[in-house]
Amino acid sequence: MNKKQNNNQRKALLSGNEAIARGAYEAGVKVATGYPGTPSTEILETLVRHEDVYVEWSTNEKVAFEVAYGAAVSGGRALVAMKHVGVNVAADPLFAASYTGIRGGLVIVTADDPEMYSSQNEQDNRNYAKFAKIPMFEPSDSQEAKDFVKLAFEISEAFDTPVFLRTTTRLSHSKSVVELSHPEEHAFGKTLAKEPRKFVLLPRYSRIRHPLVEERIERLSDFADVFDKNEMDINDTSFGIITSGVCYHYAKESFPDYSFLKLSMVYPLPEKKIREFAERVKKVYVFEELDPFFEEQIKALGIDVTGKDIFPRCGEFSPAIAEEKIKGVAEIKGNSFSDQLPPRPPNMCPGCPYRPVFYTLKKLGLFVAGDIGCYTLGALAPLEAIDSTTCMGASIGYAMGIEKLFGTDAAGKAVAIIGDSTFLHSGIPAVLNMVYNKGACTVIVLDNRTIAMTGRQDHPGTGFTLRGDKTKGVDYGLLCRSLGVDHVVTVNPFDMVHLETVVKKETSRLEPSVIISQAPCVLHRRVVKTPVPQRVVSGEKCTGCGECLKLICPAIEWQRNENGKKAFINKALCSGCSVCEQVCKEGAITTANEQNG
Repeated sequence: MNKKQNNNQRKALLSGNEAIARGAYEAGVKVATGYPGTPSTEILETLVRHEDVYVEWSTNEKVAFEVAYGAAVSGGRALVAMKHVGVNVAADPLFAASYTGIRGGLVIVTADDPEMYSSQNEQDNRNYAKFAKIPMFEPSDSQEAKDFVKLAFEISEAFDTPVFLRTTTRLSHSKSVVELSHPEEHAFGKTLAKEPRKFVLLPRYSRIRHPLVEERIERLSDFADVFDKNEMDINDTSFGIITSGVCYHYAKESFPDYSFLKLSMVYPLPEKKIREFAERVKKVYVFEELDPFFEEQIKALGIDVTGKDIFPRCGEFSPAIAEEKIKGVAEIKGNSFSDQLPPRPPNMCPGCPYRPVFYTLKKLGLFVAGDIGCYTLGALAPLEAIDSTTCMGASIGYAMGIEKLFGTDAAGKAVAIIGDSTFLHSGIPAVLNMVYNKGACTVIVLDNRTIAMTGRQDHPGTGFTLRGDKTKGVDYGLLCRSLGVDHVVTVNPFDMVHLETVVKKETSRLEPSVIISQAPCVLHRRVVKTPVPQRVVSGEKCTGCGECLKLICPAIEWQRNENGKKAFINKALCSGCSVCEQVCKEGAITTANEQNG
């Protein structure tokens, strides 16, 4: 970019995540970290395009926070991005950072997921801001997403605090026009300055820091009242709506003539501005997704508002919800394509290495404690092979709890199943705990060489960094043995006879064991695909028993002919993995070459 171009703003169509990355770049961010998780993943995938920014996929969100925090307390601007449940993992250093403060700006992006499009819950992370006593900003479109990142860095440094930037799935993935500016040069100290009274949280120092945190929140509250992005728009004074983020656009679309108080700084709240707004309108609605976060604080001010008594606490909002709940009119469905299309439930890809594992576990009737990843789809019918899923890394401890309750009798034994990235994220301590406390569980690590669910990102087991540079990759067998597991077996999941034999043997042991199911994701971008023969169904041999349908493979279809219903394999989808051939009891599925011969 030449100097003339630097002085002129350009425009681009960006998603909220892309805009956040752009804002960080323009703000002079030096270090950016995170762990992949929808809806936040694209932030780092966009930032990594800038060679002068250090960007990493960290092992988990706690480590990501600590790396960014280390950079920020050393004087550089740093950003850490994660989905809402990732903040749970990072909470320990987060609360400590609130006490210590920073030197360079530290921005924490929390991407919430109302409606749970890709999450196990829809927690409202505005509560984290209040709990940790850290300011939080929430943009309503991509332009604000970019601008608020830059603002958050400025506030972070001005008030000596980490700053939250909250987004939601709708904002993260929606696109709008953004004006781009030239990146600014942000000066930072390159010399490590020792200041133990500020950064060493011994009780004697922490007692000194706590009053400073309380005083900081008071100053931030005063700032919130004069912050010009907390915008009051007085129109029809009969009705006023207090809202934030994308909910502002939903409500504004439905009620363009109402008065609005749009909160861009969602914690701490601008008390004086809220009181002024409430005095100028006759009736106040609080339109916010998920928790009554604004509503409870506003009511605590003695202001009468209408909120969760009419608006739902669960799910994502829309203009239709605003219309229905405020006007009392039913939501208009309209003639949408979604009303005409058949449902399309999520499914594992054709050739997915998880499918034969789940088929085998279901066949053996084992209780399967599952984890977070694509493989959670193994809980769906007709596989129905996963019996529990809670959070990252929980499967191993869950299975051990069952084993300690029921004993090591094979009939009541549970199996833990966990993906490779999830194992490295938070499964290692659970294996160590299992060995140390003499558990007898079998852990199956599904090593598909990538973080498949969020778009096939790299992790410490793949041997590549976020930038694609080669690095050391974890050897799961050596790792598990170093933790004290004596019985570690690596299997090819597509050899189903051997897989079943190994699972039976390892689950019968009275001591810990680990099975590493090793086969790359069928969509893995680095794996060279060698041609494999596709499978076909012999109409004469197929009895229509439906056993192959239990695999719920998208390539297997069900067709009716003169002899009744028969299986059919769609050649456009078949990957040639051979799983259907192995489960067919009639020998009706073979390679195309065999049938042609």
